Amino acid sequence: MLRGLLSFSSMTMVSRVLGLLRDISISHVFGANVATDAFWVAFRIPNFMRRMFAEGAFSTAFVPVFTEVKEKGTHAELKELMSRVAGTLGGVLLIVAALCVLFAPQVATVFTPGAVDEPHKFSLTVALLRLTFPFLLFVSLTALAGGALNSFHRFGLPALTPVILNLCMIAGAWWLSRRLQTPILALGWAVLAAGALQVLFQLPALRQLDLLAWPRWGWRHPQVQRIMRQMLPTLFGSSVSQINLLFDTVIASLLISGSQTWLSQADRFLELPLGVFGVALGTVILPSLSRHHVATDHEGFSKALDWGLRTTLLIALPAMFGLMLLAQPLVATLFQNGQFRPFDTRMATLSVTALSFGVPAYALVKVLLPAFYARKDTRTPVRAGVAALLSNMLLNGVFLLSLYAWWAPSALKAGPLLDGLSKVPGLHLALGMASAVASYINLALLWRWLRRADIYQQQPGWGRYLTRLALACAAMVALLLLGRWYCPDWTQLQTFGRIWRLALLVGGGGAVYVAVLFAVGFRLRDLQHD
Repeated sequence: MLRGLLSFSSMTMVSRVLGLLRDISISHVFGANVATDAFWVAFRIPNFMRRMFAEGAFSTAFVPVFTEVKEKGTHAELKELMSRVAGTLGGVLLIVAALCVLFAPQVATVFTPGAVDEPHKFSLTVALLRLTFPFLLFVSLTALAGGALNSFHRFGLPALTPVILNLCMIAGAWWLSRRLQTPILALGWAVLAAGALQVLFQLPALRQLDLLAWPRWGWRHPQVQRIMRQMLPTLFGSSVSQINLLFDTVIASLLISGSQTWLSQADRFLELPLGVFGVALGTVILPSLSRHHVATDHEGFSKALDWGLRTTLLIALPAMFGLMLLAQPLVATLFQNGQFRPFDTRMATLSVTALSFGVPAYALVKVLLPAFYARKDTRTPVRAGVAALLSNMLLNGVFLLSLYAWWAPSALKAGPLLDGLSKVPGLHLALGMASAVASYINLALLWRWLRRADIYQQQPGWGRYLTRLALACAAMVALLLLGRWYCPDWTQLQTFGRIWRLALLVGGGGAVYVAVLFAVGFRLRDLQHD
């Protein structure tokens, strides 16, 4: 599992860094305005589907069934399963994508009600939706190939595949946008091209494993039906944070222009710890948990899950504190140039600060969910997901109205609420706060039901382990607070000044965290189990 994690994480790191360069390019070329808001909405909807399939429902339903056939069946049966799943999944999603392209105006109305009265923004959103929706079909087939490769412990190639999307979007921003009458459409074309290229990228690896076969319709195939039965409830249970993000998209469309862009940029900062470690651990641990469950090895199941939880906290806790304290330095250094102004930096900082509070919960949920899915228990995550989703919706309203009443008490009495929301900057902070709190509710419920089911026995040494993490994080926080006190406002610094100061803070904070961790007795063997 450690080798798989390092392979997956290193490739994901490349993808996430390029994703950051992608967002820097978009911010520099386009800024934060009506056009970028339209793109992020159009991209977020199919990208939401990508995370459901590539990192959520499909993989968590497909991998246990695929692993079982791999362990107990013949290679011919395994190849037949690949063919039937590809044909069925591809056929269904081809219809879904076609309908969404045809009814793009209606989809845009649902997810961006605030843009309906802005013809230019609405027409841009519709045009971009029609370009980005076919991405759903391609990326789902990519997820199928990646799930099969992961089951053979080939984690590197699937983790590297998203690099193609980022490279295409960077090329779209810098090159294609200058050649189109409507520059922002270049990003839509880039997403469409990247989807097809991602599928083609994984075909040679499937051929090498002799798993490449023509897709065939297999709705009545018994294993396909098992996957579908497990996938339907899993669609919701593993995608709560993404569903919350879609609700945030709807609400953000009612706020000041730029809110969609600021939220998307904040989400990018969370992608690094979550993608490199949270999603990576969940992906690597699922085949192992499935194998232990098939072999009825309860002790091995508990040890594998315990390893995943400890490794997650080792990264997620310092990531949370680092993002919260360095939100403005990060946004100013990476995005404040070209069309991205100091005002945009301050607004994006609010989103990063709020969302980063939920990093440990987001990451731990990614590790806990495979413990249920490996046992083919898809009901429990749905129950936790429903509670978290309802909590997020309620908290969105509570936090939004509270901030509005606090920051603009006179506007609350002066006119219609919706008009006031679209004029007061900073209200998108409420959306990040609600998402973070809802993620902890989801985590608490999953943990409670995991312990109640008696499928996980906590391994010894947790108290000592958490004490070491707390001391290391405290030392890191002290250093970062000192650095922020020395330079409180990063929006006024020149680019080079931001870069060297940020490098010192990140490097110094990381070095202090690691040094104190080892000084109080932590060793790499603490992450090993027999």
